[in-house]
Amino acid sequence: MVVASPLPIRQERVRALGIPVVDLGEKRGLRAEEEIVRACEEFGFFKVINHGVPEEIVGVMEAAAMGFFGLPSSEKERAGPPSPLGYGIRSIGLNGDTGEVEYLLLPANRAAVTQRASSICRRNPGYFSRVVAEYVDAVRGLAGDILEMIGGGLHLQDRSVFSKLACNDESDSLIRLNYYPPCAEDKEREEMKEVHRIPAKGDAVVVGFGEHTDPQVLTVLRSNDAPGLQVLFPPDADGGGGVWVPVAPDPSAFFIIVGDVLQAMTNGRLLSARHRAVVSNVRARLSTVYFAAPPLQAPIAPLLEMVGSRRCGVYKPFTWGEYKKAMYALRLGHNRLDFFRQNQDDAQEQAVPKSF
Repeated sequence: MVVASPLPIRQERVRALGIPVVDLGEKRGLRAEEEIVRACEEFGFFKVINHGVPEEIVGVMEAAAMGFFGLPSSEKERAGPPSPLGYGIRSIGLNGDTGEVEYLLLPANRAAVTQRASSICRRNPGYFSRVVAEYVDAVRGLAGDILEMIGGGLHLQDRSVFSKLACNDESDSLIRLNYYPPCAEDKEREEMKEVHRIPAKGDAVVVGFGEHTDPQVLTVLRSNDAPGLQVLFPPDADGGGGVWVPVAPDPSAFFIIVGDVLQAMTNGRLLSARHRAVVSNVRARLSTVYFAAPPLQAPIAPLLEMVGSRRCGVYKPFTWGEYKKAMYALRLGHNRLDFFRQNQDDAQEQAVPKSF
């Protein structure tokens, strides 16, 4: 049984800092691999440009998503309620988390999307299925390339160990469409905003999607030109300290986020980034998020190459299915990996130093 620990209480600080940027068009060699690993160690997050995903595929996916969120509420509700997949609004997950967001969460699987498409797009379900499938194929390829580059940058004997785990036919990967309306719309939404405010230095901010880490291996995120994404820096596995860094929107780029599974497999060397979305008062924000995940029965444990001959692993072995069960039992902001740590008495002996 998983017992939830109290959510962290932090002093809100927001500051503009430079976000790591990797240009995949110019360099895919050792230098790029080292840059990616360094960004994953320091931020757990980076931006990729010249990524090779065709603009047309991205544009069509965004148009299809906006078409869905523009439907009347009665139409959208045909795709919900989320359990956990499907359409949801404001209520996030199963444990009382809320935010100013509408979303559609789907399996990143062509057959499963096709099965659900008639409840999402009654006018042309086949078209919606094709659009999602083409987008998923493209971003899955990008995720696989980046995971192989991470393996190369870590000098693993099998550089494809992460990509084979997250990008195979049995993977439990998901795609999520998030829509954040401008925060000032009508009286009802103004009243709801009061529930979703968090204190900050200066003006309060309205939470679109609350602070969390992504549980999977790797996240590939793309948004339109509206601001809202913030990343906690420096990453802190204990959920304390740091400042919130606003991420400038760039519709031509993708943002890569380290997930909990990758942190566990690298024995804590790469850090799962804590991030959140706040709501713009100017324009709606749309994000399309691909979560690269292992198969449900896949064993997850620190790689021997990450542990070393004289050190114990920081995390106990678990399966992805076990981790998902823990995830659904906890609030959004909890540190799920804490429940899979080895004996805390050995914590200081388990720290793995960076090699760069």
